[in-house]
Amino acid sequence: MAYSPDYRAYPSAAGAPAATAALDAGLRAYMLRVYNWMTSGLALTGIVAYAVANTSLRDLFYQRVVTPAGYGWQPTLLGLVSIFAPLVFVMVLSFGVNRLSRSTAQALYWAFAAAMGASLSNIFLMYTGASIGRVFFITAGTFAAMSIFGYTTRTDLTRFGSFLFMGLIGIVLASIVNIFLGSTGLQFAISIIGVLVFTGLTAYDTQRIKSDYVRYAYADGTDGAAKRSVFDALSLYLNFINLFMLLLQLFGNRSSNN
Repeated sequence: MAYSPDYRAYPSAAGAPAATAALDAGLRAYMLRVYNWMTSGLALTGIVAYAVANTSLRDLFYQRVVTPAGYGWQPTLLGLVSIFAPLVFVMVLSFGVNRLSRSTAQALYWAFAAAMGASLSNIFLMYTGASIGRVFFITAGTFAAMSIFGYTTRTDLTRFGSFLFMGLIGIVLASIVNIFLGSTGLQFAISIIGVLVFTGLTAYDTQRIKSDYVRYAYADGTDGAAKRSVFDALSLYLNFINLFMLLLQLFGNRSSNN
């Protein structure tokens, strides 16, 4: 089934090549804004994560403990709060996007990116810096390729949405179960399936963002488009972060200091 937004569906653009060209230019500018939000959020997350793990802030979030396998790191009360804080921000942004002001939505996005950085700071304690960097570039390359595919393909990816969503729910449930089982085999399977799901979601969400812009370009207005770009950036950001963490579990090298 071919996928191609029908610009003729919008009366203001019908029969007007100049209007169609303006819509195309607006779409490119909007996608650039979304990617700028996403990459700047990722940058803030990385900076906060590194700072928490490698400065005196670490003592506020983690404490050194002795385990049967050797030394390890255990989150403090603040560390536990930081783990669940990003979920709260995601829920507020997702369910309140239509009621939040533009400035509030943007502020919440920055707060979310910083909270995510604090929650992910343990990767610098668990994995070597070299493997974190290597997996990051693998993730960036995979994400870029799938996002370009989602933007340029004429195949309608919406038909895969239900399968991807079911896969996502399955990953979440299996991860919860494995907290109690502690099975390395199940964790490996979760990581493999998760990589496939979030790779697919990257292409799916990119096409959805493009399609939604074409659908709502004349209805959102400047303020609505600004808020929508934050929400769309959040979707791509979460895909990137989850893909990165799953690949890190597969290919990351454990730190000898752990």
